[in-house]
Amino acid sequence: MLDKYPWLEPVLLGAVIVFILDLVGNLISFSNRVLNALATAIVFAIVFGGLLYTGILTLDVTTVTTETPAVTAPAAPATTP
Repeated sequence: MLDKYPWLEPVLLGAVIVFILDLVGNLISFSNRVLNALATAIVFAIVFGGLLYTGILTLDVTTVTTETPAVTAPAAPATTP
């Protein structure tokens, strides 16, 4: 099944990681919804950044460059006598 849908594994793994981090964020600050969201975002940023920094998680991002056409200045308006 993962051969047919290669995007499914990272999505499921990300969903599990975010779920666990959300539980941790809610345990840290459970009195206010805004503080819950902020704590979850901070915990996610720390864990996600750590996974990227250590090389456990890699992002395969390709950049496609295209040449832009040269921009020409518009012609001056014609003067009528």
